[in-house]
Amino acid sequence: MTSTASSTDLRQGQAPHDQRPSWQQRLRRFGYAPAKDAPTGDVRDRLVPPYAEPSPRLWQVLGVPPVLTDRLTRWSGWGGPLLVTLMAGLMRFWNLGSPRAVIFDETYYAKDAWALVHRGFEVNWDKNANDLVLQTHGHLAIPADAAYVVHPPVGKYVIGLGELMFGFDPFGWRFMTALLGTLSVLLLCRIGRRMFRSTFLGCLAGALMAVDGLHFVMSRTSLLDGVLMFFVLAAFGCLIIDRDRSREKLAAALPAGPDGRVRPDDHVGDTFRFGWRPWRWGAGLMLGLALGTKWNGLYILAAFCVMAVLWDVGARKVAGARHPYQAVLRYDTGITFLATVPVAIAVYLASWTGWILSPTDGTGGYFRNWAATDGRGGSWTFLPDWLRSLWHYEHEVYKFHIGLSSPHTYQSNPWSWIVLGRPVSYFYESPSPGTDGCPADAGQKCAREVLAIGTPLLWWAGCFAILYVLWRWLMRRDWRAGAIACGIAAGYLPWFMYQERTIFLFYAVVFLPFLCLAVAMLIGAIVGPPGSSDTRRVIGASSAGVLVLLIAWNFIYFWPLYTGQAIPIDSWRSRMWLDTWV
Repeated sequence: MTSTASSTDLRQGQAPHDQRPSWQQRLRRFGYAPAKDAPTGDVRDRLVPPYAEPSPRLWQVLGVPPVLTDRLTRWSGWGGPLLVTLMAGLMRFWNLGSPRAVIFDETYYAKDAWALVHRGFEVNWDKNANDLVLQTHGHLAIPADAAYVVHPPVGKYVIGLGELMFGFDPFGWRFMTALLGTLSVLLLCRIGRRMFRSTFLGCLAGALMAVDGLHFVMSRTSLLDGVLMFFVLAAFGCLIIDRDRSREKLAAALPAGPDGRVRPDDHVGDTFRFGWRPWRWGAGLMLGLALGTKWNGLYILAAFCVMAVLWDVGARKVAGARHPYQAVLRYDTGITFLATVPVAIAVYLASWTGWILSPTDGTGGYFRNWAATDGRGGSWTFLPDWLRSLWHYEHEVYKFHIGLSSPHTYQSNPWSWIVLGRPVSYFYESPSPGTDGCPADAGQKCAREVLAIGTPLLWWAGCFAILYVLWRWLMRRDWRAGAIACGIAAGYLPWFMYQERTIFLFYAVVFLPFLCLAVAMLIGAIVGPPGSSDTRRVIGASSAGVLVLLIAWNFIYFWPLYTGQAIPIDSWRSRMWLDTWV
């Protein structure tokens, strides 16, 4: 009897246990790529992949000379994003002061911003203050009584900067959100280009956000969430640059072989020091400004810190480190913490300077004199009074936020955000024929609305794009997909912990840039990978082009609802695709 025949590991028609497919092999049918399948070659190209070279065929078809083609290719890295940004800016600043009204939560932030830049703290305004602001073009006295507000001051200072430059009127209080909304398109173009190593995909991501209705409306309204989105995206961009710069340094430290090719080295991978990493400190600054705009920036801060540390682990693995986690814990975690958490806290505290410097005799900011009155005594009296008063203020704000459950007509559950289940109407009027832009021959009243809703086809495509990036991250270990998923999760998932709280769809603008990156990544996959056949490329490019054109058409179709233009009531009804949109 042979040893094989006597083996207890054999089953009828099955291979021995050590010959059966591993779980990694079973996952191959779903596209899983194990580490050993990673591309080999010069480690420099794996640490810092080169940018894709655009095909010259299009320029040849258009008859562009080779010299001009080279120049256009060199300039496209900035020229393309700037053209997309110009388009976005023209749309956002067009007729920015319309509607000439205080719409939705502008009733809080526009007036709070005006008080902050003049007094250093928010005040209580009269009930008819909105009408007086519009009637007097902002020339009215600022009240003296401090107001209890529940959001930090950074976003309101940003809005107030526009009011200082252009006046206390709708154009003035919307100027800075329009500017940051425009600049966020430029940031996304450049971030997408750096992530995908493709100017086309980077510009596509920015263009998608430029024609998203929610981003467009938020850019033309003085609310805090658009400001928060800008700082979050800027922090993400700083981390992306830091990732490239640190990996370039790591690649330069690796030894080259006799053939000139750089190969992994365990000593370098385990002991290399990246230095002070200024872009990571820049990310800490931006995250502090995000936290100083709205508290949900804290979730972004935590998620981005974890993501940055994991990027360092991945870099050291590629460089050949035998113990990448220990190396990161020893050399990288400390600087990551110092560059983000303490910096963010310092920026947050600095944003309260106006409140801190306000009088403590009861005429200053709300709760400014708490430590000297109701807060006397206790075990923390060794701390400065301003810090104790601020801590009390923040504690009261925290209790407000977790207990906010007052019903609102346009509140929505976060489950519905990704499919645009319940948008928010910022402004609505029903002008009669011949008034406020309503055609004289309309026959009935028109509808004039500013509706905070994303471009539907973009968001619905985004549902599939999220599934794609999750697959790409889990099965292909694509860091770009993981970074996009992190941005979406950090801006979206925390709201599921507060489903009983009064929350709104427009909070989703914070993770919108990452949704646009996901759709751009999906479109890139539809077009086809490098080396695809001409037939595959033609079919893919045609399909991707149809999708992009449909999204652009969808934005144009909903344009009247984004800009508050008067349209016949039947035209308005035709745009109410879901009953929950009314």
